[in-house]
Amino acid sequence: MAQAAATAAAIEHKAYARIGLLGNPSDVYYGNTISLALGNFFASVKLKPSEHLVIRPHPFHDLVHFNSLDHLVNRLENEGYYGGVRLLMAICKVFSNYCNNNKIDLHQGNFTLSYDTNIPRQTGLSGSSAIVCAALSCLLDFYKVRHLIKVEVRPSLVLSAEKELGIVAGLQDRVAQVFGGLVFMDFSKEHMDKLGYGIYVPMDIKLLPPLHLVYAENPSDSGKVHSTVRQRWLDGDEFIRSSMNEVANLAVEGRKALLAKDYKTLAALMNRNFDLRRSMFGDDVIGALNIEMVEVARQAGAASKFTGSGGAVVVFCPDGPSQVELLEDACNKAGFVIQPVEVIPSCLNDIDLKTLSST
Repeated sequence: MAQAAATAAAIEHKAYARIGLLGNPSDVYYGNTISLALGNFFASVKLKPSEHLVIRPHPFHDLVHFNSLDHLVNRLENEGYYGGVRLLMAICKVFSNYCNNNKIDLHQGNFTLSYDTNIPRQTGLSGSSAIVCAALSCLLDFYKVRHLIKVEVRPSLVLSAEKELGIVAGLQDRVAQVFGGLVFMDFSKEHMDKLGYGIYVPMDIKLLPPLHLVYAENPSDSGKVHSTVRQRWLDGDEFIRSSMNEVANLAVEGRKALLAKDYKTLAALMNRNFDLRRSMFGDDVIGALNIEMVEVARQAGAASKFTGSGGAVVVFCPDGPSQVELLEDACNKAGFVIQPVEVIPSCLNDIDLKTLSST
């Protein structure tokens, strides 16, 4: 048995970073979003059949051997306490429980899981969920149950694994990473209550204009103040409720603008998205560095907003290459990294497509 496991083929999957183009953070407030899979960065997970079930620590992200006390402290200050091992363990638990609860039989084989990632930390590009998403894909193939777990359900499994670890987030990141490509998402309460997930509509990535990603390599001073927006929304605060509804509607209008290739409107919607977020959350929560990234882009005449909760912004230069040059110069002077956005097309294969609900 051990020899058979050692010679069995390894399974490897990637999951990409994501950009929230419009509508975030309304996904956790029964809103709408448009998100895309970002090919510039990804996490990869490898599953190899083995005699025992092993979760292998990453040599850098799960470091437990240090040269000195200073090395340990510097590592924790720059990278935090947590690597990917806990994420892999959590998705294994959530996957197993889901299959048990839904009477999906799993064979008794064991495996070794390992991972790697190049997604920058603290940039709002969904690095943790990418690891979980890639691991879920490996488990689906190892146990040969891809056809039994609907594509729409998988983002909820990824989110459940993160919630096991106290990570607070919404579904949109996980939807973008499970689906790939460009996706419009409707998280209305009616759908969420009835289905347990939203309505997810893939869009043609060719509808997108050229976009750029701007981020800080050391985003340590970004938004450390706790936000009260969630509680105010739950308390029925009229300003928060109406502002969040407007944010959600930006994705609806953005979908229309993309379908019409009305990029002037798209730019205005992107800017409005950030302005609404700023008015709700306040500058102390958003953080000075995040505000500077947005303003550097706007000073070049570009549209900009967060890719997620902060740490990076997505930028659109409606005036074309000459404006991109201005943006690059401004980012270089400010010390920000800038690169063209590479959009990954749909990740779904034929088996996945057969599990999709007809909408």
